[in-house]
Amino acid sequence: MALKEWASAVHALAGGDQIILLRKGGIAEETRRFELKSHSFFLYPTYEHQRAELLKEPYRPLVAQTQADDAAGRGTVPLIAYAEAVDDMEVRDLEQLELLYPFHIWSGQLAAERLRWKAKEPLHVLLLRVYVSKASATIPVLPEYSGCRSWIELETVPPKQQWRPVLSDAEFEQRRLEILSALGR
Repeated sequence: MALKEWASAVHALAGGDQIILLRKGGIAEETRRFELKSHSFFLYPTYEHQRAELLKEPYRPLVAQTQADDAAGRGTVPLIAYAEAVDDMEVRDLEQLELLYPFHIWSGQLAAERLRWKAKEPLHVLLLRVYVSKASATIPVLPEYSGCRSWIELETVPPKQQWRPVLSDAEFEQRRLEILSALGR
């Protein structure tokens, strides 16, 4: 399984800049809402909807960097990160969402838009333990991977690799507890 996410966010996760994803589900979701279909998955980078102005200022260069990677890919996509979902929490109001602002790369405007879209559905806050390998796996981009949906089943399984955690156990747990504490959990 692979979770589709903006390439800029995948790079932020792989670089240890964040451990959080905010998910509502894509337009083409089978269930019309986000569901955590697997607790462990590859992070499949997407390029279509990311725009620099939707990220906080320090992270805006990630959009141009990842779009250059996409242009060089020629029908392939690199899988640079593997993740395990440690927590899947629901946020239903702007006040809760604003407490998470220090922990992610997105602008406040984009985070709020994600919350408001499909207003009856909660925004899922995923806390991810992310792993990287010395060499990323490259897989072909297939037509069945397209569309606005969160999950895809990979036709080509990446070769076995040794994945190492981006953050140490202590670093990850400290960040996780900061986020949980911010939400009063």
